[in-house]
Amino acid sequence: MISLRTTERYIKPAIFVACCVPLLWLALRIFEVGSLRLGPNPVEDIQDALGIWGLRALCATLAMTPLSWAIGPLPIRFRRMFGLFAFTYASLHVMNYLLLDQTLAIDAIVEDIVERPFITIGALGFVAMIPLAVTSTNGWRRQLGRNWNRLHRLAYLAAIAGCWHFYWQVKKDLTEPLIYCTILAALLGARIVQNRRRAAPVPPTGQPRSPKRGHSAP
Repeated sequence: MISLRTTERYIKPAIFVACCVPLLWLALRIFEVGSLRLGPNPVEDIQDALGIWGLRALCATLAMTPLSWAIGPLPIRFRRMFGLFAFTYASLHVMNYLLLDQTLAIDAIVEDIVERPFITIGALGFVAMIPLAVTSTNGWRRQLGRNWNRLHRLAYLAAIAGCWHFYWQVKKDLTEPLIYCTILAALLGARIVQNRRRAAPVPPTGQPRSPKRGHSAP
């Protein structure tokens, strides 16, 4: 029988490559390799591509825990990788905005954050991701102990802010942001249901059992 560690050894590189593909595809479009091109507004195209893949990776991060309830502990081993890719794409999304869109015009950036709600909520989501990325290592997890789980609940705030940011940014067709909002609602709802099941008392006629050890946040 193939061990969990052996399975992880083969699947993790495949996930890593898959997470890099969108960035490579974007780079090919930027450098106009073959017939690949950006649209008439290249800065906006780069911004949108990085943002949407950051949100997708964040949703994948949150999906690992419910998936582990269904198929076993293997998905939890990929959660950190998805989370770090989410932060990478989100960071590039922010850098594109600061450098290419606003050319580091501090006054304009501050005005945007204060006066444009979708940028305000996006900035909040990105700030929430910073401590998650910094403390993602095993060393930080051991050092923080139970507080690590509490801190990493910020992933929920980051995901909600990301979906909210996307929803407010879109001006006409809301179909795509609503899809991500629905996915996030399902992922958070699954956690609520699971927590209620764990908190439910054991029926009087049954033998008392020790509760299953739950997976840590997010």
